[in-house]
Amino acid sequence: MTMNSAAAGGSATTSCGAPSAAVALFRSLGDPARLAILMRLAQGEAKVVDLVACVGLAQSTVSAHLSCLRDCGLVDSRPQGRASLYFLARPELLDLLASAEQLLAATGEAVDLCPTYGTGAAVPAPKNEGSDR
Repeated sequence: MTMNSAAAGGSATTSCGAPSAAVALFRSLGDPARLAILMRLAQGEAKVVDLVACVGLAQSTVSAHLSCLRDCGLVDSRPQGRASLYFLARPELLDLLASAEQLLAATGEAVDLCPTYGTGAAVPAPKNEGSDR
């Protein structure tokens, strides 16, 4: 497998040479809530209320994540009555999620124990915008 800029859908690269489209894809998958939403949608279509119950976040937050995922072309929706049913827009996501599970199974707890990205890693404090005083 090669992940070159042409395969990633464009010629733009980051300063270190990684395809910017691939960086954006993995960044979109790197948010815990968005990943949980995608994993739930991998099981089948869902309404926002179902996703709210699944991820335990406010409806507005889930809707914002769905909007992000839709803008990235990863999810889509169809109307059902007054609600919308969300689903994975690309079947390749199922393969990507399955590959991630296989990789995690193969590496054991090494990723989870990673001092930079694992569960014990220090989480940076949220930026408090507007408080430059």
